[in-house]
Amino acid sequence: MFAEERQNDIVSLVNKNGSVRVKELSEKYDVTEDSIRKDLTQLEKRGLLKKTYGGAMKIRINVHDLDVAQRKDKNIDMKQKIAKKAMELIKNGDMVFLDISTANLELAKLLAKSMIPITVVTNMIDVMQVLAEAVTVKVIFLGGTFIRGNYGFVGSITINQIVNYRFDIAFIGVVGVDLIDNSVATYMVEDGLTKSAVIEASKKAYMMLETRKFNMDGTYKYAKVDSFTGAVMDEKPQEDIEEQMKEYDLEWIY
Repeated sequence: MFAEERQNDIVSLVNKNGSVRVKELSEKYDVTEDSIRKDLTQLEKRGLLKKTYGGAMKIRINVHDLDVAQRKDKNIDMKQKIAKKAMELIKNGDMVFLDISTANLELAKLLAKSMIPITVVTNMIDVMQVLAEAVTVKVIFLGGTFIRGNYGFVGSITINQIVNYRFDIAFIGVVGVDLIDNSVATYMVEDGLTKSAVIEASKKAYMMLETRKFNMDGTYKYAKVDSFTGAVMDEKPQEDIEEQMKEYDLEWIY
């Protein structure tokens, strides 16, 4: 096998498995470990992986869109697809939690137009405002520490309210999902702790998940992937992601 073919194969392995080890690659391709290290150095320079001690790992992106204002006008079509699928999970009479999430804002718009009789609990100002005129939707708004960039309330005061509820279903925003690490991330600690409390208080909890976020990272891990009932996605994920999803007994909706 030529070096170029080997390097292409290594990239495929990294994308499929999340990481590779120099020793294992050396044995697989029957070349020296030094040759593998040179391969990894070249691939890192090309931005195709990240070298680690003894191997390499898949590159994950952190775009640092910390504020909701930075995100709510991006990828609207994807969020609308997710919202439509999430709507199908809501039943008459449900108590629904809508967390701080731009996809949940799209879901709130659909709920406002529907005649479904439900109760919505939220800590996101935009969601509350959208549902304010919805005749069949009872809205409960939670206070706490106001985060201007997120247009919502989080923290201990919010959590103290959440723990007294038992939600039938909750829809939770995510910044990044790492199937290999079994972790789900957001940007802010307080937001993450609030999301965790919602999951604990819910009979069912779903990630509102654009598939691109399987390759993205936040800065605070707030839950394990298998803490959720499932994930509502905009489209079918890549083949390597689908393979990793099989490790989890979740409802993957796309």
